[in-house]
Amino acid sequence: GAGFAPQQDGARGYDHGTFIPLKVAFPDADIPVLQLSLLQSLDAAEHIRLGQALAPLRGEGVLIVGSGMSYHHMRGYGDPRSTPVAAEFDRWLGETVALPAAERNARLADWATASGPAGRLSHPPRAEEHLLPLHVVAGAAGDSRGAKVFTDRVMAVDISAFRFD
Repeated sequence: GAGFAPQQDGARGYDHGTFIPLKVAFPDADIPVLQLSLLQSLDAAEHIRLGQALAPLRGEGVLIVGSGMSYHHMRGYGDPRSTPVAAEFDRWLGETVALPAAERNARLADWATASGPAGRLSHPPRAEEHLLPLHVVAGAAGDSRGAKVFTDRVMAVDISAFRFD
């Protein structure tokens, strides 16, 4: 009803972005799971809109998980020059998810420029597929504000996880 044309692919198995977090959270694999792929366009605003289309599922008790990375620049891992870049983008993400929904979604839709150079240095082109699951979850969150619930430094860069209640 939201204008998306989903297609089921019964031959495709679970991506590591699905099975790794769920293996940790639900080791007995005793819950039904539906994996949703990102849109080919990698358009940030469309991923927020996709999340908004999924939002009613939250009221039915469906847990919507967006598994990705707050930093994903493969050449930056382990490079101390990336530490301040990752920290700046991580700070920006933390600020952004805590904003009221309209402002949050506008900033996330324009993440590559709204976050300054740290955005694209943290997620170069074609690496945004690791950030866009956050956009889907933010869209599904409706008016709920997000918060950083985990942060760590891995190979010289900050990575964080966010939650919407």
